[in-house]
Amino acid sequence: MRVAAVDLGSNSTRLLVADVDDGRLQEVARRLKVTRLGEGVDERRRLLPAPIARVRNVLTDFRRESEQLGAERTLAIATSAVRDAENGEAFLGEIEWSYGFQTRLLSGHEEALLTFRGVSTALELSEDTVVVDIGGGSTELVLGGPDGLRFHDSLDLGCVRLSERFLHSDPPTGDELSACAAAVRALLAKRVPDVRTAAAIGVAGTITSLAALDLGLAEYDPDKVHGHRLSRAGVVEQLARLTALPLAQRRELPALDPDRAPVIVAGAVILRETLNHFGLEVLEASERDILDGAALEAASLPERKEGAAPPGAYTCC
Repeated sequence: MRVAAVDLGSNSTRLLVADVDDGRLQEVARRLKVTRLGEGVDERRRLLPAPIARVRNVLTDFRRESEQLGAERTLAIATSAVRDAENGEAFLGEIEWSYGFQTRLLSGHEEALLTFRGVSTALELSEDTVVVDIGGGSTELVLGGPDGLRFHDSLDLGCVRLSERFLHSDPPTGDELSACAAAVRALLAKRVPDVRTAAAIGVAGTITSLAALDLGLAEYDPDKVHGHRLSRAGVVEQLARLTALPLAQRRELPALDPDRAPVIVAGAVILRETLNHFGLEVLEASERDILDGAALEAASLPERKEGAAPPGAYTCC
């Protein structure tokens, strides 16, 4: 079955069109647009009109492409920004009604599990592998292996959220960076078991962007990024490089999406502190993530039937 999966993330909106056969995925098309849906949600607890408009513009293109490619089912998943927003469920109702996508609002734990499932589509995980997914509003951590999971959690540590909370100067000051790092360390110490593991997989835009910078790519290349072993020393080096540059210069860095430049520093701080917490010297970057897990879920959806507008349609903003 050919399916489409859409990830309504806090920082980006993404599309995967893939063929699913007996639990295996064959990618047809993969797209990403930075839309910052989570902008202002941490402070105001609402999805704001401008970010909603950015997402809707992208979804119009994604719907057109998925239909042209013959997708039979489309599942749109929503994560941290929509979870935290008072008008989040109404927003999803509008998405269902306007675009015909089936939607699912994931809890933090469901997000972590679906990320693990997506990573597992492309990699055979060794025992006690930690999967790190740094998003715009939250960070998902999953510890497991071939025989199942030992631990999983979703923490309110996202690159958009922490940028808005702590990093107000351009470039960020030492005090701002220290406060940001202290907040990450405190939540990790409170919520994450004190375990040591030798294997780690990192997914999503913060980590893949840092991997591209570490590789010194002239332009982003997912084939080169996927499987790259990003060392803790490399993360520290790229963080120092990024924090020394004002935003305008960060936007000009080769292989870094200019729209990701405003939040990449906070994302790098989260990654550095996460590696320190687990005592990891390296993690492997993966292009397979929650979007791949969502594509597998899309294949099991029942055929959509026409009906009345879902609750909340036209009322979100």
